[in-house]
Amino acid sequence: MIPESFDLLTPNRSDIAPIQAHIEVTIDDLLASLRRPERLSPEERRGIIARYTSVLEGNFIYWMTSAYLSARSTAAHAIIQDNLLEEVRDNHPGMMRKFAMAADAFPTDSDALAVHRNLHNVRLFVGRLSGVKILLMMAFFEGFISRFMPYLAELGRRQGSAEQEYTEVHGVCDVAHTQGLFRALEAEAALMDYPLTPATNPLEGVEVLLALIQNIVHPRIADQIHLQVNR
Repeated sequence: MIPESFDLLTPNRSDIAPIQAHIEVTIDDLLASLRRPERLSPEERRGIIARYTSVLEGNFIYWMTSAYLSARSTAAHAIIQDNLLEEVRDNHPGMMRKFAMAADAFPTDSDALAVHRNLHNVRLFVGRLSGVKILLMMAFFEGFISRFMPYLAELGRRQGSAEQEYTEVHGVCDVAHTQGLFRALEAEAALMDYPLTPATNPLEGVEVLLALIQNIVHPRIADQIHLQVNR
């Protein structure tokens, strides 16, 4: 839900602190819901890594590209372009794949089916090319990823993997990416005269993506959705 304080947040008052604080609380709550790695079975740990890989490897650059295509401000374009350049130049999908393979967690058909429905919902949302909402969704995603990396690294370690390039790189670079995307959001909202209020529902993309992330990180939810898809 959007806090009542967002009623005061308009492009004329460019302080995005309230919505940024809300995103931080959302990430806090999500991370607090994670089960400790030592309490997960090897198959549950493998499943989290595999579902995360299934979503990230083939979709992150696609979603960030949609943010670039939907944005109108020069500042947003510059920030997103730098992000995309780093993703492509440094082969971040390749890092992700190496991490998953080293943990013996390369995605299977079952892993892909477990996230299919919520992933489809995110793709439908992204396809609407709503610049402000996609930028906020990606700022949330980058913020989550940067703080999720220690947990993901521990899952990999407990699966017998010593491959940590992906988690080490993203634990650092995504902090800067998150701040950059919030600056892009601020510039885009001001240019488009887009009030970040409940009436415009700026958190729509965050809510759709949050459902997908919960699908990834909670084994029981993933199992339930997988069963529903296969009925």
